[in-house]
Amino acid sequence: MAAMDTESAPLTLESLPTDPLLLILSFLDYRDLINCCYVSRRLSQLSSHDPLWRRHCKKYWLISEEEKTQKNQCWKSLFIDTYSDVGRYIDHYAAIKKAWDDLKKYLEPRCPRMVLSLKEGAREEDLDAVEAQIGCKLPDDYRCSYRIHNGQKLVVPGLLGSMALSNHYRSEDLLDVDTAAGGFQQRQGLKSCLPLTFCIHTGLSQYIAVEAAEGRNKNEVFYQCPDQMARNPAAIDMFIIGATFTDWFTSYVNSVVSGGFPIIRDQIFRYVHDPECVATTGDITVSVSTSFLPELSSVHPPHYFFTYRIRIEMSKDALPEKACQLDSRYWRITNAKGDVEEVQGPGVVGEFPIISPGRVYEYTSCTTFSTTSGYMEGYYTFHFLYFKDKIFNVAIPRFHMACPTFRVSIARLIFIEYLLGAGENAVNNTVRISAFRDVTYSMVIVVNNTVLHILKVAKRVNFRSSHHTKKAL
Repeated sequence: MAAMDTESAPLTLESLPTDPLLLILSFLDYRDLINCCYVSRRLSQLSSHDPLWRRHCKKYWLISEEEKTQKNQCWKSLFIDTYSDVGRYIDHYAAIKKAWDDLKKYLEPRCPRMVLSLKEGAREEDLDAVEAQIGCKLPDDYRCSYRIHNGQKLVVPGLLGSMALSNHYRSEDLLDVDTAAGGFQQRQGLKSCLPLTFCIHTGLSQYIAVEAAEGRNKNEVFYQCPDQMARNPAAIDMFIIGATFTDWFTSYVNSVVSGGFPIIRDQIFRYVHDPECVATTGDITVSVSTSFLPELSSVHPPHYFFTYRIRIEMSKDALPEKACQLDSRYWRITNAKGDVEEVQGPGVVGEFPIISPGRVYEYTSCTTFSTTSGYMEGYYTFHFLYFKDKIFNVAIPRFHMACPTFRVSIARLIFIEYLLGAGENAVNNTVRISAFRDVTYSMVIVVNNTVLHILKVAKRVNFRSSHHTKKAL
């Protein structure tokens, strides 16, 4: 009879064995584990089982076994202590912390001065004070990053990369939060924008939109691009660099630590190399990397500035008599419309380099397009040092250049909307005609979100062949 009573007794949580329950709890998120503490005494005890919190410490806070040993705390205690400090950033912390750790680990043996320029993390009250100062909430992922490192000292080279040409140099520092707050913008064209970087040579900054305003999406990161054809200072186009701070920062770090951006003379150069952009002719290999320079570019008028870095290398296994000297270059340059320009001339950047087995020669040059993209290809002509009358060509691989996605200023779009409503009457006014010059350029050039809208303007407006019209266009 007793045996029968035991078999018919209901199955309760208290009667379940411990190991299956711990296995089930191991699949729960930290929120569910905490909730289990309020269900029953048994679940409260089991959910406090320390190994269960190991996974969460590693997943959310990237705490290693070594750190745990150093702090001499259990996993659950480590999780709770960290959460009490940076818990509001739990959705961003792991991605941001990993990016910082990877970047410092990569740069320490290569650019030690850059790592030493990083500042200690900001306090929560510091970030709260900045929010009060600018009157806007900072994005949580931005705050999270600044809790880890509060930018860097204003030094050269800057953490966010460099670019150098014969008469132009750019190096961007990551601003600390107080300096950034001092540059917070409320003027038209950059309303509610906070600078992230600054170059002391060019004055260039990358901005983050802390509020959605003037056609920008909240949290977007961009380079400003003043509309040089508009008389309105609020007409500022934007080259979009990232959708969020996390997207912007982690993508940059990935480019650095993967070797995508070369380290040259103790600084990061923001050249992008396509692994397929390599051509080998005999014993000589030519590879190309490129970069877009927003500070020398504009959307209106259409002027997109690119720089490229070329590496010419002779195999170390080549015979000594294969040593040669570069005589001339030939370029075939094609823009997005298919227009072709051919350029031929002596040497490269005023030099006639000699290439011998195992030797590498690198140089930097630049080009501009009136379209948002284009490509170049060509060849170098060499002569052998031991057989000077024998010449040969070395292929330069085709390499493409394209500017980032851009967005036309809201001031320009408002003007276009006005023209749509004004129609032919706008053309009768000489002042309006002067402004139409912008529309004709936009009609041809802008290929992002506004191209169809601008083409619609061109169809609806009747351009008259008046003296003022011809002069303005």
